[in-house]
Amino acid sequence: MIKFLDLQEINRPYYEAMERISSEVIRSGWYILGERVREFENKFAKFCGVDYCIGVGNGLDALSLILKAMDFEKGSEILVPANTYIATVLAITEAGYRPILIEPDSATFNIDSTLMEHQITSRTKAILVVHLYGRCCDMEAINGIAKKHGLKVIEDCAQAHGAMTLGKRVGNLSDAAAFSFYPGKNLGAFGDAGAVTTSDQALAQRVSILRNYGSEIKYHNLIKGVNSRLDEFQAALLSHKLDFLDQENAKREQLAEYYLTHIKNAKVELPERSNRGANVWHLFVVRVKDRAGFIEYMKESGIETMIHYPIPIHNQEAYKELAHLKLPITEKIHQEVVSLPMGGHLSIDDLSYIVSKINSY
Repeated sequence: MIKFLDLQEINRPYYEAMERISSEVIRSGWYILGERVREFENKFAKFCGVDYCIGVGNGLDALSLILKAMDFEKGSEILVPANTYIATVLAITEAGYRPILIEPDSATFNIDSTLMEHQITSRTKAILVVHLYGRCCDMEAINGIAKKHGLKVIEDCAQAHGAMTLGKRVGNLSDAAAFSFYPGKNLGAFGDAGAVTTSDQALAQRVSILRNYGSEIKYHNLIKGVNSRLDEFQAALLSHKLDFLDQENAKREQLAEYYLTHIKNAKVELPERSNRGANVWHLFVVRVKDRAGFIEYMKESGIETMIHYPIPIHNQEAYKELAHLKLPITEKIHQEVVSLPMGGHLSIDDLSYIVSKINSY
C-alpha cells in the first residue's frame, strides 16, 4: 500500500537530531516558555520576514488569539472562505464574531476576492484568508479591498509554510497570521503546536499576554487569557526542522510537477499550476465526479487517498445557523475533491505507479 502520509518515513532523516534535542531539553529542566521557545520564535519570525512570532499551543489557538487580540465588538463580521477546514470558522465564533462565508475560485480553491465587496457591511472588521492546500491567495487584490474599506487582514497559513507571493512569504502578507505545526504539515511538530506572526508590536504583545493566562508577570493577570503555550520540546524540534523546510517544499513541487505532467485522464481534473514557490503543495487535490468509485479503485490498486474535506462548514451539525446558505461552488467542490499521496515519503517510482493507475481509471 502506498500511504497517503507516512510520518515515520518523513521524519526518519531527523531521528538522530530529534533524540539529541529531546535529551537536551529533558536535562535542561525547563519545559515551558524557555530559551528554546524564544529561539524558535526569533528564527521563524526572521524566516517569514516579520518582526514578531509568538509560539502557541496549536493552529486553532493561533487564529483565536489573533481575533481576540484585535478586540472587535462582539458580533462583528469576518469574511472567511466557505471551503476551509472548520478550525478557521471555529476561531471566529470562539472570539464572539460572525463568519461571513465567501465562495471560492473554482480553479484555485481559494477565496474569490471578486465576491467580497458586496458582502462588506458596517459590521465587517476583517478578512480571514486561507492559503488552502498550500497555494497562496490573491493577496494583492485582498489587501487592496481591505485598505479601501478599512479592514484588517488575517492569514490562515496552516497549510502553506514557506510559500511565497509578491516577493514575501506567507505570514508576512497581512496584519497577522496563524500557523499550525500539526505533525502532518509541511513543517510538522511531534504533537500539537502553533504560532502567530505579525509586525504589529501592540498585537504581538497582546497575543503573548493572552496565551499565558492574560499575564506578563506571574500571578499578575492583566486580561482574561488562556493557556496556550508552545512547549520547549516542540520549539526545539521545529527550530531544527525549519532549516530544511525550503528543501522539503522543493521536493513537493517536484512531485506535484510530475503529477501535473503525467496524469492524462479526462475524468480526473488537475489543480491549476501556479508560479514557482506560490504553492508548497501541502496537498495535491484533484476533482473526480465519481469520487466514491475512484477512491475504491485506488484502494484496490494499493493507493491510499483522502478527502479534504467531505462536508462543508455550512452543512455541519455544529453550524446549523449557517444551513440556509446557498453555496453551490463550495458544495460541488466538497463532492468531488480527492487528495492524492503527497510528501517526502514518496519516490518517483511511487508516483509512476500512482499515475499509471490513474491513467487507467
